[in-house]
Amino acid sequence: MNFCKLSLITFFLALATSTAFSQTKISNLLCENLANPVGIDKSHPRLSWQIVSDQRSVLQTAYEIRVGTDLNSVTSGTDLVWSPGRVLSEESVHIIYSGEKLESGKKYFWQVRIWDNKGGVTNWSEPASWQMGLLDFTGFTAAWISPGFKEDTTLRPCPVFRKKFQIAKKVSSATAYITAHGLYEAWINGKRVGDAYFTPGWTSYNKRLQYQVYDVSALLNTGDNAIGVILGNGWYRGYVGYAVTKNFYGDDVALLLQLNIVYSDGTTESVISDGTWTSSTEAILSSEFFHGETYDARKEKPGWKLPSFNDSDWTVVDIRDFPRDILTATYAEPVRKHETFKPVKIFKTPKGEQVIDFGQNLVGWVQVKATGKAGDSIILNHAEVLDKNGNFYTENLRQARARDIFILKGGAAETFEPRFTFHGFRYVKVSGYPGVLNPANFTAVALYSDMPSTGYFNCSNRLINQLQHNIQWGQKGNFVDIPTDCPQRDERLGWTGDAQAFSRTAAFNMGVNNFFSKWLKDLSADQGINGAVPFVIPDVLPRYSNQTIGAAGWSDAAVIIPWNLYLHYGDRQLLNEQYPSMKSWINYLQGVSKNDLWNTGFQFGDWLSYRAQENDPFDYVSAVTDKHLVAQCFYANSTQLLIHAAEVLGYTGDVEKYTALLDKIKQAFLKEYVTPNGRLVSDTQTAYVLALAFDMLPEKLRPQAVDRLIENIRKYKYHLTTGFLGTPHLCHVLSRFGHADVAFELLLQETYPSWLYPVKMGATTIWERWDGIRPDSTFQDAGMNSFNHYAYGAIGDWLYRVMAGIDTDESNPGYKQSIIKPHYSLKFSAASASLQTYYGTVSSSWKIENKKLTLDIEIPANTTAMVHIPAKDLRSVTEGGKALFTVPDLQTSGSENGYVIVKAGSGKYHFLVEL
Repeated sequence: MNFCKLSLITFFLALATSTAFSQTKISNLLCENLANPVGIDKSHPRLSWQIVSDQRSVLQTAYEIRVGTDLNSVTSGTDLVWSPGRVLSEESVHIIYSGEKLESGKKYFWQVRIWDNKGGVTNWSEPASWQMGLLDFTGFTAAWISPGFKEDTTLRPCPVFRKKFQIAKKVSSATAYITAHGLYEAWINGKRVGDAYFTPGWTSYNKRLQYQVYDVSALLNTGDNAIGVILGNGWYRGYVGYAVTKNFYGDDVALLLQLNIVYSDGTTESVISDGTWTSSTEAILSSEFFHGETYDARKEKPGWKLPSFNDSDWTVVDIRDFPRDILTATYAEPVRKHETFKPVKIFKTPKGEQVIDFGQNLVGWVQVKATGKAGDSIILNHAEVLDKNGNFYTENLRQARARDIFILKGGAAETFEPRFTFHGFRYVKVSGYPGVLNPANFTAVALYSDMPSTGYFNCSNRLINQLQHNIQWGQKGNFVDIPTDCPQRDERLGWTGDAQAFSRTAAFNMGVNNFFSKWLKDLSADQGINGAVPFVIPDVLPRYSNQTIGAAGWSDAAVIIPWNLYLHYGDRQLLNEQYPSMKSWINYLQGVSKNDLWNTGFQFGDWLSYRAQENDPFDYVSAVTDKHLVAQCFYANSTQLLIHAAEVLGYTGDVEKYTALLDKIKQAFLKEYVTPNGRLVSDTQTAYVLALAFDMLPEKLRPQAVDRLIENIRKYKYHLTTGFLGTPHLCHVLSRFGHADVAFELLLQETYPSWLYPVKMGATTIWERWDGIRPDSTFQDAGMNSFNHYAYGAIGDWLYRVMAGIDTDESNPGYKQSIIKPHYSLKFSAASASLQTYYGTVSSSWKIENKKLTLDIEIPANTTAMVHIPAKDLRSVTEGGKALFTVPDLQTSGSENGYVIVKAGSGKYHFLVEL
């Protein structure tokens, strides 16, 4: 072979290799599930990345990570703090940092590249970073400070603090560490620090208090500088819970702030909260989550956040001796501003009140612009609905006033928005506005925890699409730092029952790994020494007894949510962290059970299930399920999930111990709640659903239980009668046992009780009750009638996992291997869903047209999927116009129950099925 020919071959080989390399790249680098986070206090943080490729069946075979303390060291590969070399592994999610000891406050940069099964190696990724928080609470040299003046304990104006300081040298970097008793907003030289709201967030403050970390390098000036901070009552000392308790954690507000500055010459300096700060009050006269905020612009102190302000008449702060050993960094995404809404209608009610309709039941506040005289008071009252006559309705808010007041200083145009409150509303009643209400002067702002949007679902039925919209907005409105039950009335608590019922749906709609991880840490902190789990987390309810007690379906959140997160995210560390809490809960149940029956103590039962009323259209008995039957089912389910967790974590002794317990629990259930003929003592939908969902019945009894469930549903003319605990499992049980057609009938039911009844009544979020507004437009009991209450939105999980067909594989969690198994109905012409996983996009979309079904799926690189194609046999299916057995990226696995099963590598696939 001559030289020219060899050179030509070498050239084309290089070109082909280059092309292969260019098709695969690395993106979306995460540290502890966050992009370029600031404030990590884990000594061994976890790193994740995505592999992007337009080729099929791409798998990572090895990776190489390099970590350094500056960009140059990382990109050049020199002076690294961690460089493990080439690691043979498919893992690309939650890789534990194992390099040199990390330093508090230091910023680290990292890159990764991978080798794939095609013989290629990617370029190094774009650099990402993380910045450490304080690895030890002793890193806080700042002092706790409180207002130095005697506070008004009735109205409680928000105190303000300031500190002036000088910088004489060029700043290389500056990091602020801030927390508070109460809520805070901070400014440096008049510029807001960060864009988060309601910081430091709600935790079990007496056990865990978060601090936030901010890179404020760009906010500092050479010469004079000033820090200004406002504190609000928030959850710490404001009104919390439906008992309208205040000062639950303390009657003080306090600030802890530390600004660490690194100069370009390598020297350092700290500006800390201490006795040199001053305090006063300003324009916020009062602020409460339930009652709203009053702002008097005449009391503003112009320039108080700037260095030039004269604070000689301010009061020196008090130094307080509050604990620091409970301080912890923040990992969950903070609350931020999101969508904005302009009025869709401004009208006068029959009572003559001026009302604005923003078209969407949302959580947040209203920005107002106005021009008027000094002392003019604009009053904004908030409501979710209008009554049957079209009047403003607030009775369901109970004692929450939900009212913001803006008092003008007069002169030029003024703009107002609250700082330390939020409201659940669609309608706003406006009083005292100077002039005509102009839509341009009112903007509703949605606030919720800034979790990434991860899921999409759409189908050919507009009512189901509106239902999905309502589910997502119910989640947005109630995921305000904790998973609340409702955002509008005097409650807004982290009810555990609602959270566990909705947790899988939540994980489809948004990235909730960090959100729930943070909340579960508070669940563990507030769990009783006897193992009982409170009904709300953080626990602010009055005790029913001297000891914490638990209830089925509520306290089980301690087990159900960690397991659901493990399935969805593959987060083994979270499962391991929560395992002691999970185990403690099951041990509590053993202690309160008698003869393996949990039939003691308080129970919520199948909360808010359908109840027969006078003149009920069905004229049937009430659908109330025995509370202890429900409890026994959840006892078994949580024990089973604990066994699963123990298997994953390698606790073989616990697997054996709790497997034996589970057998006793199920035997006790059969003896107590099942007749010799297989009928349950409660002949209700929920009873059969839970017994089937949690495998409480031996296999031989399951078919007749399914038949009785179907009979009950038909008796109620395809209406559901389930409550908070039965509803999430209803359609799953039907489709699991071959009755997806009945599930679709229930889904499409438009009259009460059903999922679509509120949609037909104009709902834009999920209601607390099936009949929050009755068919005659009257209301349910105002004492408990929220119109933004996500629990019944748990049907969203079925839309994603069954109708669209995107599901997890328990043996390969976190969508390392997906199960794609869509269920179609001829009542629909199309349905599609997609999910952003740690590996990339998983999607499934089916369409029926001309007696043919098309199924389009996408599987991210470094994963596989078991695809179940609705078809009679292999011959009736093609992919990309080719017979399945000819497609190299598909492995056929036969057929089962009306599905052809293939294992698919990553990539996009187009299946066509002859119906």
